[in-house]
Amino acid sequence: MTETSLINLVNPATEETFRTLEPTAESELASVLERMRAAQRKWREVPVSERVEICRGFVDAFRSMKESVALDITRQMGKPLVQARREVDTTLDRAETMLRLAAAALQDDELPPKEGFRRFIRREPLGIVLDIPAWNYPLLIAVNVVIPALLAGNAVLIKHARLTPLCGDAFVDAFRKTSLPPDLVASIHVGHSTVGRLIDRRAVDFVSFTGSVEGGREVYRQASGQLLDMGLELGGKDPALVCEDANFSYAVANLVDGAFYNAGQSCCAVERIYVLRPLFARFLDAYVAEVEKYKVGNPEDSATDIGPLAQRKAVEFMEFQIDQAVGLGARVLTGGSRAPGPGYFFQPTVLRDVDHRMSVMMEESFGPVIGIMPVDNEEEGVRLMNDSPYGLTASIWTEDAARGEALAARTAAGTVYVNRCDYLDPELAWVGIKDSGHGCTLSHLGFLHLTRPKSFHLRTRTIG
Repeated sequence: MTETSLINLVNPATEETFRTLEPTAESELASVLERMRAAQRKWREVPVSERVEICRGFVDAFRSMKESVALDITRQMGKPLVQARREVDTTLDRAETMLRLAAAALQDDELPPKEGFRRFIRREPLGIVLDIPAWNYPLLIAVNVVIPALLAGNAVLIKHARLTPLCGDAFVDAFRKTSLPPDLVASIHVGHSTVGRLIDRRAVDFVSFTGSVEGGREVYRQASGQLLDMGLELGGKDPALVCEDANFSYAVANLVDGAFYNAGQSCCAVERIYVLRPLFARFLDAYVAEVEKYKVGNPEDSATDIGPLAQRKAVEFMEFQIDQAVGLGARVLTGGSRAPGPGYFFQPTVLRDVDHRMSVMMEESFGPVIGIMPVDNEEEGVRLMNDSPYGLTASIWTEDAARGEALAARTAAGTVYVNRCDYLDPELAWVGIKDSGHGCTLSHLGFLHLTRPKSFHLRTRTIG
């Protein structure tokens, strides 16, 4: 969008505009930021225990908005309404987790006693945190930053993705129903150039960005020019390795769900699978049979498993990846084309005879397609899993716990699962390596990136 154009929200299931928003005038931003600065100076003096109790009101307020927020998600980016409701529930769980962790994570770090001195390190807030969440999990990605940033004593400016601006507004609306002081959370509807100017003027103190690698590099260049710290989550090409001793039916069902939930539009979705050769043919047959049970259709229908992709260009990218793979020798076992009629629907697709020359095995698909390869042994499986510019999550499927942990230790990813996938535990650090990101959210460590350490070196007794 241009800085002055209206924001038309298009329902990807119908391709019709269902709402129009006014962009935030750049002339208003200075006033918004000034009020946020004033509010944050007072908020930082509020004890952590009081911040926790005030922010606890967000959970109840947001829960009361569940149905309207979930429907807005579905109509903005196409997620089936059943899944959108689950996203609201998971958002509340993450908020409650960070509320529970805050006191211990933000307490002073007292050093061992030293005669005549008191020494400790305190985590101090940064100021205004600019949160730029992605559209695919528009609540979960936002809450990863909003709640811990507030608990740490910051103000939060939300610039949500172009496709899902109503989700940023929903956070503000929920906090208005709590006792949180005004102006600590704001939502703005602006384009990339305005964000760039905010960063160039150092109008904010930290930037959290979730999106494409290209977008992340651009924001990182801008922030680094102002020596601003930032966190980046930039997606993945997440692999799975299925060993011959895996719980077969359990692995198949979970790896189908892990690949096709939310139409594959997840940074931690399973995007490529490697299967030990003795299990390969059986696994393919069972996997395709499970995929073909999934219903593609109206995301507001409770029977729908896969809704539309969020954007037309995503459908075109699916077609490119599949056509290229077939041209290089891959075979389509099911799906392989867009669904007929209006909307950005694409059939869930399974490919065999794939290899790492193909985009579908190397570039993030972010859609309902999976390539499955046989491997001769664990070593080949680990090598292929690690043969990627990404490193967000990976999964190992085996009934041997020691084997699973040993393989996980050799796998290059920020999170490695054994007998699980496409899941985020908020008590664990959410972190990517390589092109998947920079920094950390969630867990007690997530507070570290939203604060700065300040050392207190206090002489308690003077001589002379």
